[in-house]
Amino acid sequence: MTARATPTPWRTILQQSWPILVSAWAGIIFAVLDTAMVGHTSAADLQAMALGASIYITVFIGLMGVVHALIPIIAQHFGARRFSDAGHAWGQGVWLALGLSVLGAASLLFPDIWLSLSGNVEPEVRHRIAGYLLALAGALPAALIFRTIYAMATAISQTREVMAINLASIVFKLVFNLWFIFGGWGVPAMGAIGAGVATLLVNWFMLATGLWMIRRRPAFQALSLRLVRPRLADQKELLRLGLPMGGSYLIEICAFSFMALLVARDGIYASGAQQILGNLIALCYMLPMSLSLSTASLAAQSVGAGDLRLARRTGRHGILLVFAGAVLTDVILVVGSSSIVAAYTDETQVAVLALALLQIAPWFHLCDAMHCVSSYVLRAYKVALVPLILQITSLTGLGLVGGWWLGYGPGAGTLAPVAHWFMPGAPVGAASMWLMAMAGLALTALTLFGWYGHVLRQYARKAA
Repeated sequence: MTARATPTPWRTILQQSWPILVSAWAGIIFAVLDTAMVGHTSAADLQAMALGASIYITVFIGLMGVVHALIPIIAQHFGARRFSDAGHAWGQGVWLALGLSVLGAASLLFPDIWLSLSGNVEPEVRHRIAGYLLALAGALPAALIFRTIYAMATAISQTREVMAINLASIVFKLVFNLWFIFGGWGVPAMGAIGAGVATLLVNWFMLATGLWMIRRRPAFQALSLRLVRPRLADQKELLRLGLPMGGSYLIEICAFSFMALLVARDGIYASGAQQILGNLIALCYMLPMSLSLSTASLAAQSVGAGDLRLARRTGRHGILLVFAGAVLTDVILVVGSSSIVAAYTDETQVAVLALALLQIAPWFHLCDAMHCVSSYVLRAYKVALVPLILQITSLTGLGLVGGWWLGYGPGAGTLAPVAHWFMPGAPVGAASMWLMAMAGLALTALTLFGWYGHVLRQYARKAA
């Protein structure tokens, strides 16, 4: 057994994943702060923020997935000790992030196209959504370039520095939220728009701090980081892996975004409850995501080093850790549901509907966690296209389209008996959307695990 195989994989995964988890929680706390603080202004502001955030997250997550192609690319270079190639790949990733930010920002400037799915949205709410998205369009370039730093740090197992930046950003986000949402010191109360302005300022602060960090830390200096002009061959390599990964990220998030837009048809209180559940599910997702990302980067390093046995063991241990974490999270969701909702809102009608919808959360999270780890372990081997096809079939076909069909389309009401069993008291349309999304996740996880086994057998035959 080689020296690289000596550490127990689950220990190594946990050592790398806890800073990723803290960073992820710090990032999601932005949304928690926005939802909780805007939720104490007005129902109109909460709906505007819920719909606006759904649109932004759809754009950002899809583009972020493309940028995250840097993780397996840099990790394999790093595992093979091709440090200069790793630094060069990061520079090409910055150019890719800049190009993607232009496309993403442009899509945020036309919210009415997105809101056509939401039925009759009040003009006052539409105005606030437009202002909120305008601020986030300015934040997008900083957010995506910072993601290149995040990807590089994850790929070379230097996650604590990024964690520190994310933790510091919470303080700035809280201060700016208080200032711009509620007003003060010459600034009028801006509600949902103020939350967007706060995010704009904090994202540029994070990018400036991240650039300062990589210029001074020895681990990053060893990669000879440089920003040369874009090279077509490098951009093609990034897009060849990044576009399927971005498509996978986009499909995963579209269920939440389009659910939020469709549930708005059930009224302002249902929309607020949907925002709370969606936000909570995203918060819970951070644990399996951090474990899966750590597993994938470590496995990719082993693949780059030619240690396929360690790569396989790392993947197996990561899957078991994700399952254990999901079970623990489900226990917390069941026991603390009332306290969780109370922390989000003091609007009685929103709280009642949120508690009803929250009954699906433990089941949904388990399926979500297994889907997450199955997709990430495949990315360690630079396998992204087939998973995208499987996700399109299951998440889009069964989950999203099926959810619309049975929730608000021609088959509306068909799942009412099942919805009443899983989520008594919840709106049938919203409950149907969540049930079908959960079914899509479960099917995707099963098919992805099957393909992961196929990939492992392929590598084993090549090594024989």
